[in-house]
Amino acid sequence: MVALTERTEKRLTIETVEIAEATMAIRSLDWERDRFDIEFGLQNGTTYNSFLVRGEQTALVDTSHEKFRQLYFDTLTGLINPTDIDYLIISHTEPDHSGLVKDLLQKAPEITVVGSKVAIQFLENLVHQPFKRQIVKNGDRLDLGNGHEFEFVIAPNLHWPDTIFSFDHKTKILYTCDAFGLHYCSNTTFDEDLAAIEPDFKYYYDCLMGPNARSVLSALKRMGELKTIEMIATGHGPLLSHNVEELTGRYRTWSQSQSKAETAIGIFYVSEYGYSDRLAQAIAKGINKTDVAVEIVDLGSGIDLQELRELVSRCTGIVLGTPPAGSSAHIQTAISTIIGSVKEKQAIGIFETGGGDDEPIDPLLNKFRNLGLITVFPAIRIKETPRENTYQLCEEAGTDLGQWVTRDRSIKAMKSLGADLDKALGRLSGGLYIITAKKGDVSSAMLASWVSQASFKPMGLSIAVAKDRAIESLMQVGDRFVLNVLEEGNYQPLMRHFLKRFAPGADRFEGVRTQPAQNGAPILTDALAYMECEVVSRMDCGDHWAVYSNVYEGRVSQPEALTAVHHRKVGNHY
Repeated sequence: MVALTERTEKRLTIETVEIAEATMAIRSLDWERDRFDIEFGLQNGTTYNSFLVRGEQTALVDTSHEKFRQLYFDTLTGLINPTDIDYLIISHTEPDHSGLVKDLLQKAPEITVVGSKVAIQFLENLVHQPFKRQIVKNGDRLDLGNGHEFEFVIAPNLHWPDTIFSFDHKTKILYTCDAFGLHYCSNTTFDEDLAAIEPDFKYYYDCLMGPNARSVLSALKRMGELKTIEMIATGHGPLLSHNVEELTGRYRTWSQSQSKAETAIGIFYVSEYGYSDRLAQAIAKGINKTDVAVEIVDLGSGIDLQELRELVSRCTGIVLGTPPAGSSAHIQTAISTIIGSVKEKQAIGIFETGGGDDEPIDPLLNKFRNLGLITVFPAIRIKETPRENTYQLCEEAGTDLGQWVTRDRSIKAMKSLGADLDKALGRLSGGLYIITAKKGDVSSAMLASWVSQASFKPMGLSIAVAKDRAIESLMQVGDRFVLNVLEEGNYQPLMRHFLKRFAPGADRFEGVRTQPAQNGAPILTDALAYMECEVVSRMDCGDHWAVYSNVYEGRVSQPEALTAVHHRKVGNHY
């Protein structure tokens, strides 16, 4: 069955499919979502998957995003009276899966909520009403009758600290919420077309699971103790049935590679405090742009201190989120372990977590400096509720850190091409342009020379954007930007300005004359011409994205002037 919104445009739909005996999937399809978490771009929308399992008793595994409130409950009540649901299993409390928990408990207050200890604590702050609860630990079981016996696997940090997996011994289905999922919206329930979903599967891993590679490997080890897993019912995208072994194997390979990386940065924070989780994810995203492995560690999750020592000692960079003042003895011991395990000339970055009672930054930072660590980005101080530009600042700080720890590798790569090939590549010339973009309260710009017209109908152009550029986050599919064309003989001031190295979060347009385009991005007043563009697609080209965009508006300020041209001497770096 499929239910649609009243809009003529197919934006939100719900699909129900029986995926096994007495097991129904309720898939909320969000066809046009173009972002998830902290500005990770989507090309194929997403789904939020919920599951109804009936034995002698009935369990609902997760709910949906609040945007589906009416559609979801219309669909659910068509399948069962909510008061007949005995258990609500919470895989984790991220709002896109738990956004309707409060509504469900208001309709059926006798439901028992099943989750990890941390999940139940989070829910208390989410629903603001008493509810029945059952806290589960690794290996605990819940018998629904008729053979449907759930066994729980604790899987913290995948990708929230409160995550659990649930395995139904009757159907051999493992419910994993975010893990093994992907943001891919289609009417296809299962993963039969592996080629179609591979790029989004890998992108999803890189964005959400890669920074928690150790936790992925721990979860895979615990999964290995279960009986044969025939299906993985994910929280996003198609369910895995045809390629379970293949795709879980890829998680293992990628995570082993991450955990053994020669260059890695550790991010340490207390997930239950302030805005630390989202701020840490933003920093991790920036680091990931530089192709550096990231390990995120929740100091409140009870990490083994010897394991913590080994991780800190092998990291080339350390990022620490300030814990709450007067935090538990275990967290204080973990902080002391980090300080006692660092090495001279490691990179260090510190961010406040915005809980209102953070440990002071400066005494912590001075301890690291006195031990010989190098501060790569200014301490990030949170004075108000984080906004889009706060997360952008964190992302840019992470990128600066990643570039710093790989500076020797980058220099080596510049020397790796043969002299003749290097010089030959350098003979490819191009115009000089500045790309400007704005989304919400975040804006950015970059100097570009790899720009080319790509089509007549529709009018389109392609731009190569390095993955570690700050503006990359504002050039996702559906985003709009301005391509400013520089004028021959009059481009040096603008070029010098935008070639500067900006501090994280700095205003790229300070001191530059601009005016807003129709799409909101800045037009450079001193440019020869401008074009307003919308990103249609992106192709992965190694260390760059090839971004194809439609052009829908433009103007030339001086018709007789020529475009500035860039001639290079070498072809393996800017």
